[in-house]
Amino acid sequence: MSLESLLIICLIGAIAGWLAGVIVKGHGFGVLGNIVVGIVGAFVGSWALGMLGIAIGGGIIASIINAVIGAVIVLFLIGLIKKA
Repeated sequence: MSLESLLIICLIGAIAGWLAGVIVKGHGFGVLGNIVVGIVGAFVGSWALGMLGIAIGGGIIASIINAVIGAVIVLFLIGLIKKA
């Protein structure tokens, strides 16, 4: 993995984590936490959308949308676990 692709993954993760934190209020984890949630969300989002047969498209915008959907799911699950 090149440095450029690693930076792109971190940028997409940061944007997706921040957007998911805004959507799911009260579950932000700071900059590094949001990057981690965004990266994990990218995997969860691509898996969940693939299972549903939904293809958003290609490019960086589609990657951010996939990651945001997955990060919202991850934050929702973390919120459920914290309440239990």
